Amino acid sequence: ARKHGVKVGLGTDVGAGTSFCQLASLDDAYKVGQLQGEPLSPLAAFHLATLGTAEALGLEGSIGNLAAGKAADFLVLDLHATPLLEYRMRLTESVEEKLFLLSTLGDDRSIKQTYCNGKLQHDRDAPAAPSHSSSSN
Repeated sequence: ARKHGVKVGLGTDVGAGTSFCQLASLDDAYKVGQLQGEPLSPLAAFHLATLGTAEALGLEGSIGNLAAGKAADFLVLDLHATPLLEYRMRLTESVEEKLFLLSTLGDDRSIKQTYCNGKLQHDRDAPAAPSHSSSSN
């Protein structure tokens, strides 16, 4: 696609894959690239999942990165979400290595916070809200 100037993005929905988890999609993209002899670097993969997708959709002026004035929908990722990630992260020396580990070993447990339009919508570590069950007597 790149050779022919085709804009490419990387996203997820179960209709096109097997998981809603973007990290799982990044892992699958890495594997497919390796099998096809077209390696996908971690930096390129995360670009495709962010600004690359915005560019493919023609929306790079309003989404795709954290530039001022753009919609701020983003995740905060936990580099130590699982014992394996925590162990492997101690051995990394570069941002690219950290991104590679997130894209191959990360999963839903790696999502610490979710922001939509700049507002916190989900915090994995926040105490659970009390349930309000209604009982009929």
